[in-house]
Amino acid sequence: MNNSILLIFSLATCWGCCIVLNYITQEYENSAAARHIFNVFTSMVAALTIFAISGSLKASFFTVALAIAFGLTTALQRVMHLQALEMGPFAYTSVIVSLSMLIPTLSGAVIWGEHIYPIQVIGIVLMVGCLILSVDFAGEQKKSSLKWLLFCGLAFLGNGAIGIMQKLHQNTVYKEELNQFLVIAFITSSCFSGIMIALSKKTEKDKATETDEPKKKKLLTLKPIIIMIIGGLCIGISNVLNLYLSGAMDSAVFFPVVNGGCLILTTLSALFMFKEKLSTKRWIGIILGIVSVILLCNPFA
Repeated sequence: MNNSILLIFSLATCWGCCIVLNYITQEYENSAAARHIFNVFTSMVAALTIFAISGSLKASFFTVALAIAFGLTTALQRVMHLQALEMGPFAYTSVIVSLSMLIPTLSGAVIWGEHIYPIQVIGIVLMVGCLILSVDFAGEQKKSSLKWLLFCGLAFLGNGAIGIMQKLHQNTVYKEELNQFLVIAFITSSCFSGIMIALSKKTEKDKATETDEPKKKKLLTLKPIIIMIIGGLCIGISNVLNLYLSGAMDSAVFFPVVNGGCLILTTLSALFMFKEKLSTKRWIGIILGIVSVILLCNPFA
């Protein structure tokens, strides 16, 4: 199939993941247990999707060990991302989490001796501006904004660690085991969240949240389960497509299109689908964030 068509599918699945995350967060309960339930469903569907494509779980000890670490990180990152979406705007949360590509970019220079270009430095500067503009500095709003930014930061770090582990695996002799790596990782992620659900007990804070938000619907009903299955399919397919396209297309084309394109689609969705209203300052920050992501991809290399 033509790479351009696959790239469109990749963009669509990445965008689909973002839409599912925000829709579930806004419409359904978002307790600690609910966030792990979401991860169980999406991770297992992603694992089954990739296994259906690869048809094998045979892998080296290195791949299995790294995949387990990857899966645990993925579970924690997704839970933090859901918490951030619960507390702050969809558009800005997506921008900050996407900026985590800075971490594998810097690790490439530190660990693998890759060169950082001046345009990427400009991207880092714009990223700082994006983060500064994300916080409202007035009274209680500041406290809420900083708490949201904390969870965004944790999701940012988790997403960056995921990028480093992917890069680490692909720079070894075991790189052909990537599909097995992803299947084992998603199974691990699902099992971890399953254990967390079994061990967790509702806290007084969770009960207060339910009292304050009576309109939130239960997650384990037919409609959200179908939506979570769709989200898992998007996650699995996007991982496979991005893996293939990262090797089949020039990096200067693939990464700016996928990262920048998905962010633009997410921002438009926040505006027209979820009717978000942000201050002018925050919209300027979002624009800086999108430009920052594109520059970090070094599109003019």
